[in-house]
Order: sequence, then C-alpha cells, then structure tokens
Amino acid sequence: MEVAFATSIPDDADTLLVGVAEGRVLMPGAQQIDALTGGAVTKVASVGKFTGKRDQTVDIVAPEGVEASRIVVLGLGDFDTIGALGRQKLGGGVVAHLNEVGAKHVAVLSSVSAESAEFVYGVKLRSYQFDKYRTKQKEEDLPTFQKLTMVCADPKAGEAHLARLDPVADGVTLARDLVSEPANTLFPAEFAKRASELSKLGVDVEVLNEQRMEELGMGALLGVGQGSAHESQLVVMRWEGGGNGAPWLAVVGKGVCFDTGGISIKPAAGMEDMKFDMAGAACVTGLMHALAARAAKANVVGIIGCVENMPSGKAQRPGDVVTTMSGQTIEVINTDAEGRLVLADALYYAVTTFKPKQVIDLATLTGAIIVALGSYKAGLFSNNDELAYALVAAGDKVGEELWRMPLGERYDKDIKSDIADMKNVGKAREAGSTAGAVLLQRFVEGTPWAHLDIAGTAWARSDEPLTPKGATGYGVRLLDRFVEDQYER
Repeated sequence: MEVAFATSIPDDADTLLVGVAEGRVLMPGAQQIDALTGGAVTKVASVGKFTGKRDQTVDIVAPEGVEASRIVVLGLGDFDTIGALGRQKLGGGVVAHLNEVGAKHVAVLSSVSAESAEFVYGVKLRSYQFDKYRTKQKEEDLPTFQKLTMVCADPKAGEAHLARLDPVADGVTLARDLVSEPANTLFPAEFAKRASELSKLGVDVEVLNEQRMEELGMGALLGVGQGSAHESQLVVMRWEGGGNGAPWLAVVGKGVCFDTGGISIKPAAGMEDMKFDMAGAACVTGLMHALAARAAKANVVGIIGCVENMPSGKAQRPGDVVTTMSGQTIEVINTDAEGRLVLADALYYAVTTFKPKQVIDLATLTGAIIVALGSYKAGLFSNNDELAYALVAAGDKVGEELWRMPLGERYDKDIKSDIADMKNVGKAREAGSTAGAVLLQRFVEGTPWAHLDIAGTAWARSDEPLTPKGATGYGVRLLDRFVEDQYER
C-alpha cells in the first residue's frame, strides 16, 4: 500500500472518500465536495437508510467538475468520541468496499491531520494478504486498492504520527507471515533463522541448539521435540533500548511449528490448522521487530521455544517423566499437552537468566479457552493484579481484548502426579486452560507473571475490521502498547 499525505486532492485519484457523522452531519471534507457537486453528498446522505452510522457507505458517480470517477461517503458514527481505535477500524472497515468498487487510488478528505494516520494504520492492517504460494489468480479476485492519499491541513503531522505506527504494522505483518507459513517451510531451524534476521534492526539474537539445551537440563522442551526429524531451537532476542540499569521485561512464546499431538495423536480433521500452534512465538518475534524498528526506550527480551511435536519411534510416550531445567519433574499423561512443557523450560530460563521485572508468555495452549471465550478475547492468567490490570487496559486500547481467568490452590492440586512433582494435565474436561496455567506458574520463581492463552484469537475464521481472514498477529499491538505505557513512560 503506497501512502501519502497532501494538502490537496491529487490529480490521479480515481476515488474520493468523505465522512458523514451520525445524524447526517457532513464533515469539512464532505462539505467541500458537496459544494463542488451541487449538493450531491447532501442528497445521498438525506435519503434511504444512510444516516452516518459507523461503517455505512454510499457511492456517488462523480459529476462533472470532479476529476475522480467516484465519491464514497463513509459513515463515521459519533465522530467526537471515536478515538484512535475507532479511526483505525474506520480505515480497516472500508477496505473491502473500496476493493469491491474497484478503487485504485483513494484520496481521503480528512478534517484532522495527525489523527488521520490512525485511519491509514487501519487500512494497512486490514489490507494484509498472504499470497506467497499462489501461482495464478483471477483478476477479479485481486485487490485493486493500491494507493492512499490523506488530504489534510498538516501533512507533516500525519507523516510523523504514522512513523510511530508503521513499525508496529510491520511487526504484525511479520507475525502473520510466520503463522501463515506451512510447516514444511517453517520448521524450528527456519523459524530461528528468520528470527535471527532481527539483528539487522539491532536486536541481539542468540540461538540455543539441542546440545546447549541439554547442557542446561531442558528435558521438558527437548522431550516434546524428540520425535521429530527437525532439531528443536530456543531463540533469545534482546532489545536493550532502555539502557543500563533499566528493568527487563521478558516475553516468552510457544513455538510448536506443527502439532500432531505426538503419540496422543489428534484427529485428522482440522489437523492442518496446527501449523499455527506457534502463534505465540510469532507474536514475540513480531513484537521484537516493532520495538527495535521504532527504537523503543525499554529493555525487552523475547524468548521462543521452537519445536515440532511428531509421533515416531523416538517420540515421548504417555507416562514418561521428564526433568525440567528447574529440576522439577513432570509426568507426561498426554503428549498433546505439549506447549506447557516447552514453556516450562523457556519461562524458567527467562526468569533465572534475566531476572526480569515481569514475565509474560503467549501460547495457543488449549482448546478449552476457545470453548470458554470463543474468538473474541484471549484468556489471561496472572499471579499479579497490577500486571493483569495493565495488560487488560493495553488490550482495550488497541482492540486485542483479554479476559482474566482463575488460578488457585484447588486447581493446582489437580495436576498432582502419583510418581512425579506434577502431571501435565488436570481433571478430564474440567478447567483445562487453568490446568495449563497453574503448571506454568510453578516455573516463574515468584516473578510477576501473566499467561495469555491465544488459541481462540490467533486465527480469524472471517474478516474483521483490522484483520482479514487468517492469521491475526494477535498480541503484537497489545504488548507494544503495554511496553509503551509501562516501560517507556
């Protein structure tokens, strides 16, 4: 998407977009075009069902005197209270319509300057496509909308504001690309290679191979990957933008590049979706890109455990006992509850190596969280109220919502093992998401910690205002905002 800011309508724009607030109130740009067209905007805004409600659209064939071929009137809703997220959703929400009518170069007549960048940000997020493996497409299926010009009073203010948002959009794109890749091209070593490319932005990247993890005693993580032909990897990405003495934030991601369930194999139907069981690690990688690209003034370490959970003659079995880096032992009742084994060692490594002020992990951990919350909110588990509240607030600001779920001693007892320190599942069909969370809590050494179960939010089954169908990149925008609010201010 080519983007520009200007003070006047470019000559080559084929589509003009103007806004009308709820109650059929024409915004300044709409008033300008209304005057040029002899009241055309007023006419279409005063008949039919169009009232200016948010996301309503009505199209006008541009009359003589207007160089563009069409005018799109967009309903803004209550524009006085719309806020940054609302502007983003307006931008993202109109993308499908603009492609549908064949718009190529759209000029948006904005009544604001810096804030118009939020509209652009929304357009960029919604315009994402993953077509790397398509060899041919019908012309009518290809998007036409390729260029956007924001016409406003102060283009430099818009450009400056977008410069802060663009790195985050790029981080979301990176996360979506990683999640969208098939498992035959994105296996653990390839994931580590792509994460290592962040060194170009100034991120210090270290990759721990299986030999090094074995030396550290990471028996839980290594146990998950031992059935695969692909070697497991632990990737450590450090961005030290806060300088010496600033506290560290650790962000840890589950990177199961493909999850068959192992010996406790999953049903065949829908198993292809398990290519995105590494969405937590993708988010961490996208976040580190965003922070480095915008030169965030914070010290953040991102750690991802990249493995492949496969059945083979070498795979771990139900009933096996693994010893974690912490020395605690876990009885593996179900090899399909593997993400918590990966995170157990990755979390312990994070808190003991970096002594962070806080640690957050993200994982497509359980189907149970989808049953509980659907695809609208991710599950939040935390041992610290302040951290939990801050994450919920950050999520609300960017539209990546969280819902806090319970922990507690009674749930902790559910993972008691008869032969080891714990087992990797709790009671059958009861509080499955909490069972995973209470296990993870045993490996954070009392550090303020939050676990985000993003199983329901990592992949969209239908188009949303800021997310096309497919990989969402959930968590990048949330954690970028969290870092800004809690570590940079």
